[in-house]
Amino acid sequence: MPAAPLSPAARLAARLAHPAIWRGGDCAPEPASVPTGHAALDAVLPGGGWPGAGLTEVLLAREGIGEIALMLPALAALQRARRDIVWIAPPHRPYAPALAAAGIDLARFHVVECARPDDALWACEQALRAPECGAAFAWLATRDERRLRRLQVAAREGRTFGVLWRRPGDRGGAVAAPLRLGLASQAGTGRLAVHVLKRRGGTLAQPVLVDLDTRCFIAVPLAPGPRGRHQGSGIRDQRVAAPERLRSIAQAAR
Repeated sequence: MPAAPLSPAARLAARLAHPAIWRGGDCAPEPASVPTGHAALDAVLPGGGWPGAGLTEVLLAREGIGEIALMLPALAALQRARRDIVWIAPPHRPYAPALAAAGIDLARFHVVECARPDDALWACEQALRAPECGAAFAWLATRDERRLRRLQVAAREGRTFGVLWRRPGDRGGAVAAPLRLGLASQAGTGRLAVHVLKRRGGTLAQPVLVDLDTRCFIAVPLAPGPRGRHQGSGIRDQRVAAPERLRSIAQAAR
């Protein structure tokens, strides 16, 4: 005998269960997500990880609180998938031994120094679009939403995990970034408090607390050097193995 027709409520529930439909109180689907390596954080992020094809804006209460250590598991996983990492205009020298100890392959890690803010924006967009680039981190001061939207489009089209780092005191506010976090150390615990300020889903009243190995951070300010010199504490010589496109981005941005 034919099956009984579904009730209106059952038909509505079936339609809402479709993966293409997102309800605002829930986290939006993120099929290209990259696991953070921290289960408590994955549980509150759309797709269960960092946007693997989009921008994340990170606001820092202060530097050296474990912000780089928070990202290291995802960076190591991207490199295992044979994707490269690019840092654009970092304010401090990356500490190569700690990065290597955390599983980062320095032969697939590139630092781009830029003479002008426009050069940094250009280098960031090119890195986000490069197919061999898995993650592009940029320390940019711009709030130009038109340019930031270009970066979001580049990250989506290049399927790249892009991070815009905002230094202490810079409140950021990139409308184009689908995910915005605020990071602060939790007094007396040694843990990092991750405030989810914006996500594609319901708001979070409380921060996510993450235990980190804070030895892996950027700690030494970059000394000013002549235009075109690549600073990097052991990273410079590794760039000989960089794919040609990433090498040309770094050279053109000088």
